[in-house]
Amino acid sequence: MLQIKTMSPEDLSFSVQATDQMGWNLVEDDFRFMMELEPEGCFVAFDGNKRIGLATTISYGNIGWFGDLIVVKAYRNKGTGSQLVKHAINYFSRKRVKSVGLYAYENRISFYTRLGFKYDSDFIVMKGKGSSSAANLAIRRARKNDIERIVACDESCFGGSRKKLLEPVLLDKDNVCYVFSDNCHVSAFAVAKVYRGIAELGPLVCSAGRSRLALNLLEVILDRLNGVEVSLLLPTKNSGIVNMLKGRQFSEEFHVARMFHGPPIVTDCIQVAESLERG
Repeated sequence: MLQIKTMSPEDLSFSVQATDQMGWNLVEDDFRFMMELEPEGCFVAFDGNKRIGLATTISYGNIGWFGDLIVVKAYRNKGTGSQLVKHAINYFSRKRVKSVGLYAYENRISFYTRLGFKYDSDFIVMKGKGSSSAANLAIRRARKNDIERIVACDESCFGGSRKKLLEPVLLDKDNVCYVFSDNCHVSAFAVAKVYRGIAELGPLVCSAGRSRLALNLLEVILDRLNGVEVSLLLPTKNSGIVNMLKGRQFSEEFHVARMFHGPPIVTDCIQVAESLERG
């Protein structure tokens, strides 16, 4: 009989093995981080005593994000994935979340549509290497006292406060963050999480209509990551950024659809997503 339980440290080995089968290259610390961010929002499905699936989520006030969903191969197409998604939606409902977003691989769009999610927009994952360029002196390295202003800038674009995610990311000395500020107000920033010799760039947030600033910010952080393998997830409509990355020999890896259960996030900001798992 199917049971869904809150993820615990005893589930970490299974979770890593499950993601290894998907080729996602996650480690136990990735799941520990998700459990720290959302202690009651990561789930494992059981058939008796056997672990057969998992799901991760995170909430930001009125906005929730559905992250990883994996079902063991022998148990697929038997309703386990649907039950995990429904369990997560019920969890969000109890937290009074109004909008639940996710990034769906193209072959999973119909699955999420059947569960009430609606297509919003197309995103693309790109990979390449950081390289040097002329730095913009108006863009500087973030300081600890910028955190609240960075969180406010992010919330004005994302629609919910991601402080519980951004603060530990920004305080991690291995990570890199640059900001553009005027009159003590951060109007654009970019973060790169650096680990195991690679970097995941995002979020990048920039006010609408300032595409040149967004490009400059991206150039500065890629200059800082010179020689490091970099991946990022961004809307395909951000053609200026996509073309700039292609000019730097970044390649298109795959597309995903941003989907929402409930009202979508409406924003004109220029952005790069934080990650596939967290929005």
